[in-house]
Amino acid sequence: MAAAIQAVSIRGHEERQTPKPHVVYRIEIQAHVRSWQMWRRYSEFVELHTELTKSTGSPPPVLLPPKNTFAVLKGPFKDESSMIEQRRAGLEAYLRAIISAKEDRWREKLFGKQTPATGSGSTQFSLASWLDEHLELQSRIRDVRADINRRDTLSDRGDVGASHTANVQAKKKLAEILSRVRTLTEGLQELGMAGMAEGELQRRTDMVARLQDDCEKLGKIVTVARQASRANTLTTTTPGTFTNVSIAPESDRVALLGSNKPVTRVFGAALKNPQETGQTRPLDDHGLLQLQKTQMEHQDTQLSQLTTILQRQRHLGEAIGAEIGLHNEILDDLTNECRSSIK
Repeated sequence: MAAAIQAVSIRGHEERQTPKPHVVYRIEIQAHVRSWQMWRRYSEFVELHTELTKSTGSPPPVLLPPKNTFAVLKGPFKDESSMIEQRRAGLEAYLRAIISAKEDRWREKLFGKQTPATGSGSTQFSLASWLDEHLELQSRIRDVRADINRRDTLSDRGDVGASHTANVQAKKKLAEILSRVRTLTEGLQELGMAGMAEGELQRRTDMVARLQDDCEKLGKIVTVARQASRANTLTTTTPGTFTNVSIAPESDRVALLGSNKPVTRVFGAALKNPQETGQTRPLDDHGLLQLQKTQMEHQDTQLSQLTTILQRQRHLGEAIGAEIGLHNEILDDLTNECRSSIK
């Protein structure tokens, strides 16, 4: 499996605040037929280096960038970005040296367990890297939804070939996601056996279940190819009505909503037991407060836009009412003139 790795690089980094401020690096791995990425922090590289040295009997050909050079970030260091870049380059050189080494013992130990493929063997997730993989899968699922939306748009325009291509891309991405979700599930089982707290294990189990539900719904949607024909289209020619208005297939609605129950709207009904969502689970108290503020600001913006629309509708209604009143006066005058001429 290790021989399939062609290239490895570290393209960027992110600064994260939980459980405490730290930097993670985005590692991109290219194999013969696929590529993937993972997020790792420096402490995980240190653990990896120790493990490789212990298991193979000698350290890899290139040493890790020293830890003390990054410690200055805790102090009044002015050029933080250059220090992060220096460490990124050092970590990338470390991985590439393992790839290009004549001896494959370090490469087999490293990439033989890191490749996210199905099959037996340890997934070797840490607590942090498991969450990184979960975030990456959420991003991939959003990409699949974007492909489906593009497919539907192209189908409505009558571009059957491009619509089919977008649907095929969505299917390929979804197949890869399903494989990685299975690997994520196996990794969670291993973390649970390693002594993860019961509450945290349940929380992450729910996160995996939501990923599986999303994949199942998307799987149903990608199998429904939108036809370019207008069999499900309103084509009335009555004046003042819309023509060629596409009706979404019932199967799409069922796949999205998960049931055939009628959609009802209940205002003011509070939930008896507040439920966590995939958006709120990874957030701490500060993050939840910030998310609430952001959503409230978004709602205020939408309300302002709605107010503008309603005001415009009111003005239109008043203008139409005045026009009708004028027409009624003209009709009354015309009626009176007709009666006078008859007499």
